[in-house]
Amino acid sequence: MKDILTVFGSKTFDQKKMRERLRKETYESLMKTINEGAPLDASIADEVAQAVKEWAIENGATHYTHWFLPLTGIPAEKHDSFLDVSGSEVILKFKGKNLIKGEPDASSFPSGGLRKTANARGYTIWDPSTPIFLKEDANRVVMCIPTVFLGYHGEALDRKIPLLRSLNALDIQGKRFLKMFGIKTVKKVSSTIGPEQEYFLVDHELYKMREDLMMTGRTLFGNIPSKHQQTEECYFAPISLRVAGFMKDINNELWSLGITAKTDHNEVAPAQHETAPIFASSSVGADQNMILMDALKRMAIKNDLVALFHEKPYNGVNGSGKHNNWSITTNTGLNLTDPGDEPHKNLLFLLTLACIVKAVDENALYLRLSASVPGNDFRLGANEAPPAIISIYLGDQIANVVEQIIKTGKATYSVQGSTLDLNIPSIAPIKADCTDRNRTSPFAFTGNKFEFRMVASSSCIAECNTALNVVVASEFKNACDALENSKNFEEDAMKYIAKTLKEHQRVIFNGDGYSEEWKEEAKRRGLPNVRTYCEAISAITDPKTVEMFEAMHVLNSKELHARSEIMYENYSQTKDIEAQTAIHMVLKQYIPAVRSYALDVANEIKSFSELSSVSLNYQKSHLDTVLALINEACDKVELLKSTLAKARECEDSKEKAYLYKDLVCDAIEKVRKPIDELENIVDKDYWPVPSYQDLMFEV
Repeated sequence: MKDILTVFGSKTFDQKKMRERLRKETYESLMKTINEGAPLDASIADEVAQAVKEWAIENGATHYTHWFLPLTGIPAEKHDSFLDVSGSEVILKFKGKNLIKGEPDASSFPSGGLRKTANARGYTIWDPSTPIFLKEDANRVVMCIPTVFLGYHGEALDRKIPLLRSLNALDIQGKRFLKMFGIKTVKKVSSTIGPEQEYFLVDHELYKMREDLMMTGRTLFGNIPSKHQQTEECYFAPISLRVAGFMKDINNELWSLGITAKTDHNEVAPAQHETAPIFASSSVGADQNMILMDALKRMAIKNDLVALFHEKPYNGVNGSGKHNNWSITTNTGLNLTDPGDEPHKNLLFLLTLACIVKAVDENALYLRLSASVPGNDFRLGANEAPPAIISIYLGDQIANVVEQIIKTGKATYSVQGSTLDLNIPSIAPIKADCTDRNRTSPFAFTGNKFEFRMVASSSCIAECNTALNVVVASEFKNACDALENSKNFEEDAMKYIAKTLKEHQRVIFNGDGYSEEWKEEAKRRGLPNVRTYCEAISAITDPKTVEMFEAMHVLNSKELHARSEIMYENYSQTKDIEAQTAIHMVLKQYIPAVRSYALDVANEIKSFSELSSVSLNYQKSHLDTVLALINEACDKVELLKSTLAKARECEDSKEKAYLYKDLVCDAIEKVRKPIDELENIVDKDYWPVPSYQDLMFEV
């Protein structure tokens, strides 16, 4: 424990170091900005810059970077050394202006048309809410300054600006919301998150032999081995020595970066794992999740492994998600999503719940989009992840309270958990929770928070948390507009709760989200079931979404339409890369290898026929099957080429994305079929790439 506490935060310029290295007045000013959202005092920038430079250099840093989250899938970094020249003297220099502002090329990142190639100026601006940290690669240490990224005219070009604005909206409406309950001393209302990160590990050398893994993050070809996850022995299984060594390294790295990594375990599929931190504010938590993913990649390479974040790297086994545990809290420690011991008496919780239920119901398609990337289409609804249908699981206790309110306008009791006694004297009886958990629900209440379970493993969770903050802040506003001038607040609030829950009860579902019956029931209820990311993109430019974002001052119509354009382009590019990779692997790897195998089989048949009178019908039939599958694979490649050419010709981004969805994706699967059949009948020694068995069990 002493080692953990010594290591923790050693690579971050955290509050302890700020207190030690800054003047009291500077420290207090900075803390007010971080903790309460007060405007940053630019006059302290030089002092902070000097302190953080000295700390970074003491810890081996030679460069600094403005670290930000552009509209791509990974953080961006441009490294500048501290080296400078003053006259004829070489010095180490880092000023307040270097800390606060940077100037990357804004036309080289996705902008959806907001920035043209000829209009390149963009800015990064220091975001003090996330601590400055050190990133060590090989023998170089870089000081990373978390920033936001915007265009020359102020356009939001990253994922952090809307997240911070959504938090501001939640803060404004949340404090207004609490004032109705007589709570007026709260200085900040925020959302807190605890994202559970799932991922796969694969041997580095085997990874380099799979072009599809390297290019797309998933296997485009391959068959599940005879044993994979069907015996259910992988989940929480003892951790192998190799993975344990990796986990030791990753925990040390995360703790040194101030990330409260709490949980490590084996997941459902072979070579699948999960790590999860303690809750943090959603702005810090979103940044830290991206830092965590980067650290997982670096520590995996250190251990001759590769971390895979694709939602479905292997066909036929469980994919990976990122369960986003979300709650609303205040700087005083109040949790608005905590029902307490008697939820039926907790008016604050009930009104909060009603607002959340309405927000989720009215913005279901947008929330589904915010949780996804193209790879999530392979996972959602596949009996390993929640379906694409958005619903809310409340659990027995809260569902019962809601049912009472809908029927009678009020609740008079709360179901309590039972005592579990095993009748074993040496094992103490325990008090059971008031409700079970439901792993099939996309948005499940889990005691004092909601778990957004459908979030994609590779996604930046700034997106889904921006969505949750905005839709709930908007409903807080609606509740305040209706109730804050009430003469009898408790009575009117209860009526508002009952009306809201009754009107939006269709989104509440406590059953099995995997079942076919639920799909039919959801259809009867009028809940959207949009299976693909491509089809969900339209939600971000829906007039209702645009109106809400503009009212909450998060993004304007132009920025939302730009993001829509980026999403369509990203979908098309993702599928184009998959198609190109599939074509290349079939023509350059699989077909040549199988032809060599077929030729050897043919020569064997010829040799055996000359040496033996035994019938060779089986061998000839086998050769015919192999040759037929080669021909089928070649035919399907030609089909894929033609559909790819058709999709590429389209100039409209939305229409092009739909061509990839409807034509190219299907053509890729048709190419896969004969190759996967060949893998099952061709000698392993001839097969040009590692099999699923190799990839999943060589870790």
